[in-house]
Amino acid sequence: MLELAGKTHDESRQGEAYDPLVQLPGQFKKHFYIESYGCAMNFADSEVVASILNAEGFGSTRNAEEADLIFLNTCSIREKAEQTVRKRLTEFRSLKRKKPGMLIGMLGCMAERLKSKLLEEEKLVDIVVGPDAYRSLPSLIGEAETGQKAVNVLLSRDETYGDIAPIRLDSNGVCAFVSIMRGCNNMCSFCVVPFTRGRERSRDALSIIQEVQQLFNSGYREVTLLGQNVDSYYWIDEQNDETVTFARLLEKVALVSPLLRVRFSTSHPKDITDEVLCTMARYDNICKYIHLPVQSGSNRVLQLMNRTYTREWYIAKVNRIRELLPGCGLSTDMITGFCTETEEDHRESYALMEYCKYDLAYMYYYSERPGTLAERRYEDDVPEETKKRRLQEIIALHRIHSLESMQRDVKKTFRVLIEANSKKSDNDWHGRTDHNKVVIFPKEHYQLNKGDYVDVFIDSCTAGTLLGRIVTINN
Repeated sequence: MLELAGKTHDESRQGEAYDPLVQLPGQFKKHFYIESYGCAMNFADSEVVASILNAEGFGSTRNAEEADLIFLNTCSIREKAEQTVRKRLTEFRSLKRKKPGMLIGMLGCMAERLKSKLLEEEKLVDIVVGPDAYRSLPSLIGEAETGQKAVNVLLSRDETYGDIAPIRLDSNGVCAFVSIMRGCNNMCSFCVVPFTRGRERSRDALSIIQEVQQLFNSGYREVTLLGQNVDSYYWIDEQNDETVTFARLLEKVALVSPLLRVRFSTSHPKDITDEVLCTMARYDNICKYIHLPVQSGSNRVLQLMNRTYTREWYIAKVNRIRELLPGCGLSTDMITGFCTETEEDHRESYALMEYCKYDLAYMYYYSERPGTLAERRYEDDVPEETKKRRLQEIIALHRIHSLESMQRDVKKTFRVLIEANSKKSDNDWHGRTDHNKVVIFPKEHYQLNKGDYVDVFIDSCTAGTLLGRIVTINN
């Protein structure tokens, strides 16, 4: 599950609207507006949708009131995201009353489950499109313009959108997502992704490398390879008689240029291999940072979740990562209050976090999602008050670990990729280390640009940010 609801670089952009195109006045007669919610995969999908709409003569706008088309790219992982989407759809319906020709559509993971309710009962949308049906958008828009309700939520066994060049949304011109696979074969009982995004299929490696090369040639200096479970990437290049595993793909991407940083998300603990870890160790430009969701520290709960590993196995994997990649940044997902979770189960999760001391953690209390295996099999029997109390306990523990992690980096020097101006001051730069830690440092007299590399000496820190100064320019 690639659920990103934390406060890191590209991962906390829920509900933002994007203007993907630099447009000339009058270039487009019709315009679209997109808001994306949830995981990085949804944001990447919105970039594919923007490309499809652009090819049909639609330009983008930051102002929903100017749009002829409004799309919400939705998430079903958390109940809160669904509530937010419903609220926004109601607001857009009011907007449509003032502009009758406007069309409102829902994309993504909520589409299949709520299509009938949103189209017929609540009449909130005109178009509903699932994650594998974006190519049908032009015909669906045509149907909706005649007053029909347009729907396509069919899942595919082979769609990867590998031939569509995404339009980079709200791009800083430095960092980009590159989708390498779609769907998921891991039937975790709490997760709806296999039912909303279908079965796992890998995009062909040739198109991935081509996209990465084009990004680098355009000035991008970091790519994040995306998939629900990137470690299970598998593609056969019949032309060259080569089997491309995720480790091999990582190597191919890293070889595009030593100036290109490579990240990836997400790894399922059962699939990340020594081959992947050794490839990371071999190439300096593959970032030493792994998101390794654990979800629970209790073997009993892990079995109910259908996570297919034990607490002991997971700890051994963490130990192996730290053996092969000393100092590697590590983050996780943790759920409190899953069905039947006891205080003893909770203490085991707490103890596991105490052992692993994650640099970053995405922590939630369990909310039952319709259509999941857990909803069908188990009673959601842990009181919400208990779920929230347990969540606060692990959050408090993680804050200690996060601060300690930051403090260990004070008085050290790190290579930092400049990504943007600091949000607080145009006199400071914002960047990240190899280990995915945010660094803020003054521009001083240096003539630098986004996409440049610098060595930064860390003078101090907060619980979430390193503060330093430039000591060397590395480009």
